[in-house]
Amino acid sequence: MWILKSSIGRKLIMSVSGLFLILFLLFHMSMNIVAVFSTDAYDMVCEFLGVNWYALVGTLVLAAGFFVHIIYATILTLQNQKARGNQAYAYTDAPKEVKWASKNMFVLGLIVVGFLALHLYHFWYKMMYAELAGGATASGADLIKELFASPVFSGLYLVWFAAIWFHLTHGFWSAFQTIGFSNKIWLSRLKVIANVFSTIIFLGFALVTVYFYMMSL
Repeated sequence: MWILKSSIGRKLIMSVSGLFLILFLLFHMSMNIVAVFSTDAYDMVCEFLGVNWYALVGTLVLAAGFFVHIIYATILTLQNQKARGNQAYAYTDAPKEVKWASKNMFVLGLIVVGFLALHLYHFWYKMMYAELAGGATASGADLIKELFASPVFSGLYLVWFAAIWFHLTHGFWSAFQTIGFSNKIWLSRLKVIANVFSTIIFLGFALVTVYFYMMSL
């Protein structure tokens, strides 16, 4: 199939999977902000998203989305390196504010994935996996309080959120460009929307981290 073998098809798959992951980030950020206003409400959300058929299906779909995005990002990066040398992931029309991000999307992606493994251990492993294994599960609010009481982990998570911000400032509009929003009017609007959306995501996640760190002092 052309969509699997051609460069355009692979970019399309990476873009669609990326937009799917962007929606998940928005949901996850919104869910986390609940904890700032009510830890009891946050635990209710965590319990609702616990071990059940829709949560398990959602987890598998999300994992597949990450896997597909990472695989195709790797394939395209290797292709770009072969064709352009050190110009991989460079876009001649990228504005100055995202030029660095556009040239380092793969590196930023690796940073995001690396911290994702840490995040899965801190939360998914201690909650959903523990429940699946039949062991005792921790409260989501208690895990947040414990984790972000540490200045080291709070700092590391802020670095992670910053990497996500850089990744999104380019990835957001680039994904829409790939699926057809490539005229000058829409592209310029999407670049503005990308910066605004990425900043909202960053501030939302950072708010939770800083709030619980300050509450621990």
